[in-house]
Amino acid sequence: MDFNREVSVISASPLVDDVLRQLCELTGMGFAAVARVTEHRWIACQILDKIEFGLKPGDELTISTTICDEIRDSGEAVFIDCVADAPVWRAHPTPVLYGFQSYVSLPLRRADGSFFGTLCAIDPRPQKIDTPELRRAIQRLADRVVAFLDRELRATSSAL
Repeated sequence: MDFNREVSVISASPLVDDVLRQLCELTGMGFAAVARVTEHRWIACQILDKIEFGLKPGDELTISTTICDEIRDSGEAVFIDCVADAPVWRAHPTPVLYGFQSYVSLPLRRADGSFFGTLCAIDPRPQKIDTPELRRAIQRLADRVVAFLDRELRATSSAL
């Protein structure tokens, strides 16, 4: 499937829209996205933007300027309550470039094990997000997105 079709299927999904709304409500963050992440590209598929970050579905960020690129490599989720208080992250170029203090991003792996992208959220203010309860709740949201991806992208591919 091409990237444009993936973006259009995901951006039109009420389920993904609901997941992003819930992610912002759970975390207090003002921006959430499902992004398609490859070795060379970061493409916004669906966005909820209450902080005027300025992206819309189909927009791209330079992959090397994202933490999602590192998540693609490691396969590990990242939870940052406050960049300024996190030694590993306060000197990282991505929070400086994009101006966020809180960040969460989870890898989205399809049923076949392939890496699709990330469910992520940012906010310019610190937020308490790195708790066991929030980790579990956010993982459940990511699982809903993966189930949708597997169902809808497979159905769309077979219909072509």
